Amino acid sequence: MSAGTGRRIASMWFPRLPSDRVLRVSPLEGPFALTLREGNAERIHCLNRAAEAAGLARGMGLADARAFCPGLMTDPARPDREARFLEGLRRWALRYCPWVGIDGADGLVLDVTGSAHLMGGEAALLEDMAARAARAGLTLRAGLADTRGAAWALAHFGTPEAVPVSGGTDRPSSAPPPVFRAPPGETARTLAPLPVAALRLDPAQVAGLERLGLRQIGALEVAARAPLARRFGPALLARLDQAMGRQAEAVSPATEAPHYATRLTLPDPIGLEADVMEGTRRLLERLCATLDRQEAGARTLCLTLRRVDRDSRQVELRLAAPMRDPARILPLFRRGLEGVDAGYGIDQMRLEATLVEPLPARQMSPRAGGGAARIEDLITRIGTRIGLENVQRFRPADSHIPERAFQVVAAAFDAPAAAEPDTANRAGAGAWAAPRPRPLRLFPPEPIAGQGPRPPAPLRWRRMTLTPLQVTGPERIAPEWWFDLPDWRRGLRDYWTVDTREGRRLWLFHTPQDPAWFVAGEFA
Repeated sequence: MSAGTGRRIASMWFPRLPSDRVLRVSPLEGPFALTLREGNAERIHCLNRAAEAAGLARGMGLADARAFCPGLMTDPARPDREARFLEGLRRWALRYCPWVGIDGADGLVLDVTGSAHLMGGEAALLEDMAARAARAGLTLRAGLADTRGAAWALAHFGTPEAVPVSGGTDRPSSAPPPVFRAPPGETARTLAPLPVAALRLDPAQVAGLERLGLRQIGALEVAARAPLARRFGPALLARLDQAMGRQAEAVSPATEAPHYATRLTLPDPIGLEADVMEGTRRLLERLCATLDRQEAGARTLCLTLRRVDRDSRQVELRLAAPMRDPARILPLFRRGLEGVDAGYGIDQMRLEATLVEPLPARQMSPRAGGGAARIEDLITRIGTRIGLENVQRFRPADSHIPERAFQVVAAAFDAPAAAEPDTANRAGAGAWAAPRPRPLRLFPPEPIAGQGPRPPAPLRWRRMTLTPLQVTGPERIAPEWWFDLPDWRRGLRDYWTVDTREGRRLWLFHTPQDPAWFVAGEFA
């Protein structure tokens, strides 16, 4: 008899969760499998019943699988989507009890203590789980016992021959998958005929126990503990004690993700812009309080205005930086609300942060100014008119080639790094690494007449004849051989800065390997 704790734990195992997820959306007949690359080989990640009937198994190489089953249809596995799907199933399972946690990559664990009677009893609860999973196109095996380890063992290794099926054994072949239940206080008797692998042991321990003739949990339970501990370590006996209820094992429910949305229902319809702005202010204060508690900031906000005729209007605001200050965000909504048709009135408002980014709290300083905040607000205001992607800035790039030493990026999605003090002429955080002055304007090289390694005098450029007064150089720059740059196929360049009598300051270069002169830029 197991130690009585009064707890009742249920385990839900979805053995074909990855393939069921895909086949629910795109049903098909015949063998189907999901593949996942491991090392340099594609291997079977999950497969349906038809593929198993054809002799395929998880871990088999895709080439071998196609040799066994030429008609096999495959699709690449998406572990990230499988995790999101399992999280959705966890939220669905909250209908049975408030304590639901994720168990591995394809299972759930539920503490149904005191909740089973709401479904008509434990047998009815398990049958409801199986029936609903079958209607959803999911393969499910479920177990219920006094402990988490016992429930897991029943779900994964229970058979009608070893454990009576909950609700009877005269189940038609088209019925939902079997579910198993250990009556309260009967954990040891129910688990006795199950294999030792049902204790969640690693394969090496299972193989070692089977070599000793300990193939079932009942045989392991009556074996001497000291020799087992010396040979297999304390983990083996810990798993056994957890399953039998002699050692506690917690069921930790997953934490709910914060919900960044708030709603305001109005007693009377409104339609004036000032009233809508006031309602938006109240929503922003609630939403920003939630963001502040989570140390997060909103990047995209969606305001939904429901009219009395049940039609709705949406105003989306994309911010140049994560924010959670209602006073800063509220004025940015004004332009979007100007063109909203309120119809016969608005009776409900809903504000949701659809894109959220971390925004940790920062130490306040009397020297801190609001320059960065004002720039972000300006970018947001301009971005609401022309799109945030069209507000751009220059960003330094790691290249000594002048044309590749900068990038044009969207200012809202690439914040500049803070520059170190006194780093104007040296590389640092946010500093431009320029060993010599660079012109403000760069343009494709324009050929000019000239001979010899020094700048021509006088020089003729763009139908102008210019007289050099001072020349500075040369600065030799070699091409980046790992890039095929058409403008640099002439090889090395010797750059010169030329100050002219006419007031223009040009940037010239000479190609000594293929002698020619070009103008590449002009200083301000």
